[in-house]
Amino acid sequence: MVAPPSRRRQAPFLIGLVLILAALPVGWFVFLREPPAPLPPPVPSPAAASAEVKKAVELVLSSFEGSVDVKHGEAGAWMPATKDMPLRPTDVVRTGRGSWAVVLNGEAVELRMEAETEVSVAELSDQLSEFLLNNGMATATVRGRPNVRHTFILKAKGAEAEASTAQGTFTMSNNGKGTVSVGTREGDVKLTGKEGKYVIVRAGQRSIVRPGQAPTEPDPIPSTVFLKMKWPAARQKKSEVVIAGRIDPGDRVMVGGVSVPTDEKGDFKLTLPLKEGRNTVQVTAVGVGGTRQSEQQDLTFEKIIFEPETGKIFE
Repeated sequence: MVAPPSRRRQAPFLIGLVLILAALPVGWFVFLREPPAPLPPPVPSPAAASAEVKKAVELVLSSFEGSVDVKHGEAGAWMPATKDMPLRPTDVVRTGRGSWAVVLNGEAVELRMEAETEVSVAELSDQLSEFLLNNGMATATVRGRPNVRHTFILKAKGAEAEASTAQGTFTMSNNGKGTVSVGTREGDVKLTGKEGKYVIVRAGQRSIVRPGQAPTEPDPIPSTVFLKMKWPAARQKKSEVVIAGRIDPGDRVMVGGVSVPTDEKGDFKLTLPLKEGRNTVQVTAVGVGGTRQSEQQDLTFEKIIFEPETGKIFE
């Protein structure tokens, strides 16, 4: 049976309508849909961000007095220091007898080296200053600045001791044999010893690290320095004499202006040559709190003369 004419006329219309409806989603996707938002840039890792933020800074030997030497690297040769001399990592600075020096890291750090002290530069940036106290005594002042955090680290060579602070003033002494003392004047200092054990040394306190031990519990810095001497007889028949005594562990002692090594108990001993006649010997102990204590003794060397012809001895 043949379809009526009206149905034959509706067929093309229905087919066209279906095609139009099917094309609508494709047209919307191609012409009207908004493009997807771009992917955010990759977030750098904390280590990479830190590397980008850190900037090298210039370290200078700003002032000094007396005999001060510098060498570039452990294998370098010692040379006399000059004012405003730039320093860089691996450089070493030493002060001689009766000398001192001040090292500046921009406006962030000031490091004052006392007599007969040696310091090595480890790392420098606008966020971190790291030094190594090879021996002697040094005082660090770390200044906090708005929106800038600067960490200062002072390690002791030959000892398991590390002091760090972001703001404050502290003094470290290193006897070169593993005994280290830290005294804080301003701010808080983290003092780390064996196996990462640490204490917080607050203003007016000190702590001591002995060989192979953790830091002692901080206690108040004494108002006076302990110094106990064992003086020899005032009249001597020999041209040299032994000077001995004891100070607090970690403090420094000087005999006649020369630094004398101490052991972990604070004991020291020095053989001192004598000239003929009276010899005035002065012993000075210096604590990390900046206090001093001195004792003085006159030792007289009486030269003995033997006359073989007569067998007489003359003094």
